[in-house]
Amino acid sequence: MRLKDQVVIITGGAQGIGKVYGQRCAAEGAKVVLADIRDAEPVAAELRQGGAEALALHTDVADETSTAEMARRTVERFGRIDVLVNNAAVFAITNPRDFWEIPTSDWDLAMAVNVKGPFLCTKAVLPRMRAQGKGKIINIASGTAFKGTVGVLHYVSSKGAVISLTRTMARELGPFNIAVNAIAPGFVLHEGMRASTAQVASMSEPVKKSRCFQRDQTPEDLTGTLVYLASADSDFVTGQVIAVDGGSVMH
Repeated sequence: MRLKDQVVIITGGAQGIGKVYGQRCAAEGAKVVLADIRDAEPVAAELRQGGAEALALHTDVADETSTAEMARRTVERFGRIDVLVNNAAVFAITNPRDFWEIPTSDWDLAMAVNVKGPFLCTKAVLPRMRAQGKGKIINIASGTAFKGTVGVLHYVSSKGAVISLTRTMARELGPFNIAVNAIAPGFVLHEGMRASTAQVASMSEPVKKSRCFQRDQTPEDLTGTLVYLASADSDFVTGQVIAVDGGSVMH
């Protein structure tokens, strides 16, 4: 077990990709905290039934009081915080439109959750990681930031900001032995997607054709990289963005 007894917080862990991250971390021996604005207790209960230690927390990543409470309750329950996975995000690519048609409210929401969220969550866990002398921050970016995907400027811009945030945080937190890296997935098919089958197919087909491995991407395709970045295997790796998308993006 590569994460045995490590305390891992996963934001957006109530469903979709975050849920699968939680399952894999638990399988690797981690104590898992699922922080989500949705109810994550069903997932936490499932993990506990499988023998893992798991805690569900109602967390709004765009609210500083809420993220501070997330960190406080994690330490209260488990005594430490080893890994933070900044996964929570507004998934905006199922309603593409010209950027001048994007409502300002949609732009603000994407930036609040996708950029301000990782900023606040990392600030919240930082005191504990500094006190421990070690920690891992894993941000979830997106391959769209390298492609300049049209129709979703707010989403692409937010994920580009996550990449910049990752690199700057890595430099600032390196002196405290805290690693900051990012995963850049491609278009991932997961249970949390609400788009129609036809719409998903129309979006996924062009992406598949752009890949070296021409198949759909699933959340399970991301978990190996997540475990690597969370584990001691990556202790000398920081400031990196790893594209995990079957070879669509090469940078």
